[in-house]
Amino acid sequence: MAEMKVPVVRNILEVNERLSQENRKIFDAKKVLVLNLMSSPGAGKTSVLERTAEALQDRYKMAVIEGDIQSSFDAERLQRKGVQAVQINTDGACHLDSNMIRMAMDSLQLEGVDVLVIENVGNLVCPAEFNLGEHHKVTILSVAEGDDKPIKYPLMFQISSVLLVNKVDLLPYVDCDLHAIHQRARQLNPTLEIFDISCRTGEGLEAWIAWLEARIRERKNLP
Repeated sequence: MAEMKVPVVRNILEVNERLSQENRKIFDAKKVLVLNLMSSPGAGKTSVLERTAEALQDRYKMAVIEGDIQSSFDAERLQRKGVQAVQINTDGACHLDSNMIRMAMDSLQLEGVDVLVIENVGNLVCPAEFNLGEHHKVTILSVAEGDDKPIKYPLMFQISSVLLVNKVDLLPYVDCDLHAIHQRARQLNPTLEIFDISCRTGEGLEAWIAWLEARIRERKNLP
């Protein structure tokens, strides 16, 4: 029985990859920068998006596809910030796939959008396996989760362009070595951009926003 699962999983991934390439063509045609935002539950994905939307609001237009097993709570939070947000409820599935994204795009107005962020389901495993057509994967790790996560879940860190180490304001209260996170993540991915941030205090967010704005300008061929 176990032997039968391998070709089935391979076929699922191959179909998803084909659909992700179709999504990418649409994004590129509209010159929209697309990020796949991944983390475990509670790491602060939606808080990062709220702070990012606030920072970009006078210069760039952001839209969000929200992925959750249930509820529309996070999409509603972002809509209150003036962000165009569409909710996907997976009804138990532990990740988003390319077909879900393609269907959600029918409810989005991408004309004039500069950056589309896909907030994936909270999970450090499955989302890393599925490309969605994004240009960059961004992982968030909160210091409250500890410094061993790059060792335990290496793929997520290997394939990401950016690691946001969130909730650094909690460092005095948790058993977490920030240097160890950096060292272990960069052993897996030497080119990984790492930004230590706090959505509560605003620490480090300027560097993250600067990186994001540079990628938006690159996508639109702007200086």
